[in-house]
Amino acid sequence: MKPIYLLVILLTFVLNSAFAANVGFEQFSLEDDTSRPLNVSIWYPTVQPSPKTVVGENPAFVGTEVIKAATLDVRKAPVVLLSHGYRGSWRNLNWLATKLAKRGYVVAAPDHPGTTTFDRSPKQAAQWWQRPRDISRVLSFLLNDTKRKHALDAENISAIGHSLGGWTAMQLAGVEFDRHTMKQQCQLVFNQRTCGSAKELGLTDIQPKEPLASSLKDTRIKRVVSLDLGLARGFSVQSMTRTQTPALILAAGIDIGDLPQAMESGYLAEHLPLETRHYKVYEQATHFSFMQRCKAGAVDLLEKEYKGDGIICKDGFGISREKLHARIFKDILWFLE
Repeated sequence: MKPIYLLVILLTFVLNSAFAANVGFEQFSLEDDTSRPLNVSIWYPTVQPSPKTVVGENPAFVGTEVIKAATLDVRKAPVVLLSHGYRGSWRNLNWLATKLAKRGYVVAAPDHPGTTTFDRSPKQAAQWWQRPRDISRVLSFLLNDTKRKHALDAENISAIGHSLGGWTAMQLAGVEFDRHTMKQQCQLVFNQRTCGSAKELGLTDIQPKEPLASSLKDTRIKRVVSLDLGLARGFSVQSMTRTQTPALILAAGIDIGDLPQAMESGYLAEHLPLETRHYKVYEQATHFSFMQRCKAGAVDLLEKEYKGDGIICKDGFGISREKLHARIFKDILWFLE
């Protein structure tokens, strides 16, 4: 082998290793719609070695190591957009974003106004159609941003959402909310945590400025992943059966008082086209197993702050959340790649 070819191979190996080892991180406010500014977090691969810091950590939850405002050195990186659950935030899937960035992905996550930990405005929460639009807005910004667009592969874009974020991701795939179906299903099987939250989320009655068209599909998004989504029975069956966007449906097998996954993720899997969807249940996972890892003593700490919140840090017997995350990430990576 000629020395020059050997050098190229060695340099490629070094660069790829650097991308896999370091994660850049930035946050900013997207102000293109002044009535709904979005706080956005971005993770990305970088060759910059330091200074490293920890983000997304607090007394209860484990954070991840990143380099803030690092250089963005990739070309044609696949893009992943994340949507957090009801009353969650970017921190909930920080673990997943960091792992994806180490694999060469550029990952972006907005905090959805009205349904985030730091903004529980009832008026914003009731605008159910805004969540998918938030993701589309972030994507449009990234693809047109002179600082970042050179690094992105506009033909390789995915959306991943947990809980209500999974509901959001499926709408981006073309699945449509249907209020009549939602009411019928809640009359058949009522659950306080799902049907009971419908009014707060604007799903029971027509809302001011609600769009006439029910489709919020973003054709730029080529595949979607739902992580133990909720409110699936509010989707129209017709829209599910005709959706062609590939979907990975991951569900938690342990019931924590919501509807059993068979009536949420399973319901979705039942109606999506078999040839474009994949469906898996983690028998030892709870709804919150998809969120960030918890520190020792987190259950007691959360219970002291708000009785009942300790469940956020409980997983199935005999398995750690770290091991569950390893399995979940492996399945997501298989689907994306």
